[in-house]
Amino acid sequence: MPALNSSSTAGKSKKPALRRGLLRGLRRGFRRGFTLGGALLLWVITVVVACGFGAVPLTPLQIATMLAKMVGLPVDASAWPPTYELIFLQIRLPRVILGSLVGAALALSGAAFQGLLRNPLAGPYVLGISGGASLGAVLAMALGLGSLATGLSTVPVMAFLGALGTLILIMALGSSQGRLPTTTLILAGVAVGSFFSSVVSIIVLFSDERMGSILFWLMGGLSGAGWSTVVNMTLYMLPAALVLFWHARNLNAMAFGDEAAGHLGVEVEKVKKWLLVAASLLAAAAVSSSGVISFVGLIVPHVVRMIKGPDHRGLLPLSMVLGAVFLVACDTVARTVMAPQELPVGAVTALCGAPFFVHLLRRHKTRPF
Repeated sequence: MPALNSSSTAGKSKKPALRRGLLRGLRRGFRRGFTLGGALLLWVITVVVACGFGAVPLTPLQIATMLAKMVGLPVDASAWPPTYELIFLQIRLPRVILGSLVGAALALSGAAFQGLLRNPLAGPYVLGISGGASLGAVLAMALGLGSLATGLSTVPVMAFLGALGTLILIMALGSSQGRLPTTTLILAGVAVGSFFSSVVSIIVLFSDERMGSILFWLMGGLSGAGWSTVVNMTLYMLPAALVLFWHARNLNAMAFGDEAAGHLGVEVEKVKKWLLVAASLLAAAAVSSSGVISFVGLIVPHVVRMIKGPDHRGLLPLSMVLGAVFLVACDTVARTVMAPQELPVGAVTALCGAPFFVHLLRRHKTRPF
């Protein structure tokens, strides 16, 4: 009887602890969802403001009416000229959506690389992906290649293929006995990226007629946005993003080191390859659609990490949404601050990011990640 009583007492004592753990999990999930919902609301506001700014200003009511008409709702849009719909639906809306996708891809890729490499100064271009993408795009422009049979421009296609080839080359150079040590990967990325950047510089030097367009692309911009670019970016981005979300728990485990993650049941080398490929493909998709846009993948995930902590289950989606907000806001500044001239959005993000980068260097000089 005493043994029976002690076991029943232990069972009763476990129930409150289990209930408390469940409540803590529900609270964390609620806070995560509430924060993500607030970020999505901020993104919607940013999109409306960005669509309204320009040589032809649009009010939120006009934007809502034109969106309703686009999806087939019976609304009256006769109060303004038809050119307003053309400006909104064919110029501003695809540009804002593409900016959102590119910003989300860069921030998500940066968050994954920072967690995987356990380095707050890592970004989506840490493995030299931008060098390969730039080489592909610059070759297409320098050779004057037109469109493919499908109607797609060769520039984003060549940029994506260049980034993909660079990733394969870096993984081949950085692998050692079937493993992917972080240090050798970074060194291989630096070497390959530097080589490709040198080749790009030589091509630009001998491309007098197309030098302006090449340099503008290299600085990053969304001026060529269209619905076909939006669709392609979505198709490139979606599977890679799903892979990163699927491995969010594994990223949490790998933050303690490869050996500790292995003891927790993570197949470290297999997961690392999946994460490297997915994060690199996100960067490749972004560069192929908009050129090289710096600092988005460094600033946004680091700020989110400081605010929300290192749990990648909340860090990844929040970085994604705030990356979209940040790039859309920067692009709005880039196209309106000196209108009718347009600044490369990469220049605006660099102006925002350089001071923050200096702050990070000072903050982490004596303190590890």
